[in-house]
Amino acid sequence: MPDLSNQRRLAAALLKCGEGRVWIDPASQEELADAVTRSDVRSAIKAGVIRRLPVAGTSRGRARQHDAEVRKGRHSGPGSRRGTPASRISRKSRWMRRIRAQRSLLRELREQRKITPGIYREFFRRAKGGMFRSRAHLLVNLRLAGHLTEARP
Repeated sequence: MPDLSNQRRLAAALLKCGEGRVWIDPASQEELADAVTRSDVRSAIKAGVIRRLPVAGTSRGRARQHDAEVRKGRHSGPGSRRGTPASRISRKSRWMRRIRAQRSLLRELREQRKITPGIYREFFRRAKGGMFRSRAHLLVNLRLAGHLTEARP
């Protein structure tokens, strides 16, 4: 295999790129060893024996795959979290989600006549005061107070 470093250097100058982007046809290396002048290299470029390779960029394929996984809900464990829970979902949004679930449960129970309007109003006020952590906690308190006897509404 002949040393084509001089031809590569000349080709890089002619093609206006770095030596790493110069492609030399492996089958024509023996003939290119005789090409010592710029015009020889220029004719080799015209013949397609020497070419300029495209600029290599950073592939976005892995990033796209990662983004698709994140959209599915992956990569969201404790090791991936930065910031407090309140910075990830605002306190207000969490409150709204919780209180709406509790109020809809109370409304449902009142409409099914499982609780009286008075008990509904009492527990509605307690929910507004932030007494219950969740729907399940509200149900536990209703049962403990003896207002609800069914297994599960």
